[in-house]
Amino acid sequence: MTDPLNIVIPGCSGRMGQMLVQEVLDTEGAVLHAVTERPGHPWIGQDIGAAMGLGRMLDVVVGSDPLEAVLGAHAMIDFTAPDVTVAHAALAAQAKLVHVIGTTGFGPDHLAKLNAAARHAVLVRAGNMSLGVNLLTILTEKVARALDADFDIEIVEAHHNRKVDAPSGTALMLGEAAADGRGVALEEVSDRGRDGITGARQRGDIGFHAIRGGDVVGEHDVIFAADGERIVLRHLATDRRIFSRGALKAAFWGRGRKNGEYAMIDVLGLGD
Repeated sequence: MTDPLNIVIPGCSGRMGQMLVQEVLDTEGAVLHAVTERPGHPWIGQDIGAAMGLGRMLDVVVGSDPLEAVLGAHAMIDFTAPDVTVAHAALAAQAKLVHVIGTTGFGPDHLAKLNAAARHAVLVRAGNMSLGVNLLTILTEKVARALDADFDIEIVEAHHNRKVDAPSGTALMLGEAAADGRGVALEEVSDRGRDGITGARQRGDIGFHAIRGGDVVGEHDVIFAADGERIVLRHLATDRRIFSRGALKAAFWGRGRKNGEYAMIDVLGLGD
């Protein structure tokens, strides 16, 4: 029998943090090893069961020291913020943890540091952990490869009104897939935030548009538009548990893998 997987959840008070805690509790073979929050957070020192209002004690106290949290752990599932995640990656590399990253909004410096950490540990990073979105990514790449630049590509995403980054990590993942299909670098063709007199659309550009409102979980459309016809690929998320389930799947998958950076497509066996 495989030993239980001891999992650390940083940012445990957030919407995704609490969902991940619950997912670990509900998953056979997963153990909630430690949870953390930023120093000074009111949950520090409380049992996570009491802090979340679960009606039972879990004997896991919310801490503020990630180094202490990773001792004896096997995996960390991280949906925090770019700077925080990069710091966690260094700890995960030292402790040889599987580091599952759902954080979005990384810049080039962040990505370089994550790449360095992945030389010493298993790192699974995805802008979206759902099966459906990863299938959409593959389809986007295939359609972009099949169609020439007569088809304009536009990516439209919608999320809840508390999301802090735009475009979403998923939208950028889809943009990368479209750019790969076209054989171009996304940073060279990305077109964002049109406003005012912008001039005509540049042939071959990939456009991004972000909608924020209410409690939208996540909606993504990839539009291929040419004269006289359009192809629209769409994914609608209605339950955030698709992300926590995917993250747990990635944590189990990563155990015993060779060090390196992987994507959710690898976890799901959808890569080449």
